[in-house]
Amino acid sequence: MSTLYIDCFSGISGDMVIGALLDIGGDPILLEKELLKLNIEQEYELQWKKVVKNGIACTKFDVLLKKQNDHHHDHEHHNHHDQEHHHDHDHGHDHHHHYRTYKDIVSLIEVAEFSSEVKQTALNIFKKIGEAEGHIHGLPLEKVHFHEVGAVDSIIDIVGAAILIHQLKIKKVKSSAIPVGTGRIHISHGIYPVPAPATLEILKGLPIKQCDIRFELTTPTGAAILAVLVEEFCTLPSMQVKSIGYGAGTKTFKDRPNVLRVIIGE
Repeated sequence: MSTLYIDCFSGISGDMVIGALLDIGGDPILLEKELLKLNIEQEYELQWKKVVKNGIACTKFDVLLKKQNDHHHDHEHHNHHDQEHHHDHDHGHDHHHHYRTYKDIVSLIEVAEFSSEVKQTALNIFKKIGEAEGHIHGLPLEKVHFHEVGAVDSIIDIVGAAILIHQLKIKKVKSSAIPVGTGRIHISHGIYPVPAPATLEILKGLPIKQCDIRFELTTPTGAAILAVLVEEFCTLPSMQVKSIGYGAGTKTFKDRPNVLRVIIGE
C-alpha cells in the first residue's frame, strides 16, 4: 500500500509537483506519450532537467509554450508565482491562443483516451479551480474563463500529475501544512494580496501555515492538487521510506531551498 507524503515546506505549484514526481521515479517518456492524448501538442513542449537548488539536487520541469511567438515562456509567467514582474494574463494569452473556458478543458480531458482514474483525478482538480474562480468572479462554472488555469501549462501540470500519481501506484496521499507566503502579486486584475483570492478559496478547509517569505509560494494549481488528492494533513507519518524526490520551484531564496519534497513509503 504506497503512501505519498508531500512535504511542501516551501509551497507548491503544478510544475513543482511534476518535477518531484519525476524525481521520485515517475516516467517522463510515459508522461509525454500519455499527454499526446490531449491533442494539443502543437501548443507546447516539455522540458525536464536536473538542477541543484541551494545544495539540493532536484528535477526542474517546464512547459514551454509554442505558437505564434518564437520566444519561449517559462512557467512562472503563467502561474503568477512572481511578485516582481507584472502578469498580464488577459492579453498575455491572447497571442498564444484564445481563452479556454472550463467547459473546453473538461471536454479536452473527457475525449482523451486516459484511464478512467486519470480522467477522474484530472477533472476533479480542474473542478476545484473552476469553482474557486467562479466563486471569486461571481460566475457559474460554465461561464468561467481561465486566464491563469486555461494556460496550457496548467492543463499539462494537472493532467500530468494525475498520470504520474497513477503510474507510481500511489494509494494514499498525505501532506504537511501549506505555507502560502505573504506580500503582494501582480495579476491581470491588478495588485492582489498573497495568497491570491482563488488560491485562498481553494485552500478553504485545508491547514495553511504562516511564513514570512514575501512571495506567492502556493499557486492555484498547487493548492487544487492538494485539495483533491490529500486525505490527511500531518507531520511525516510512520512509514518505511522507499523513495524520495525533489521538485524545483522557479524561485531562489537566500536561506532556504525552493523545492517540493515527496516521499513514498509503505
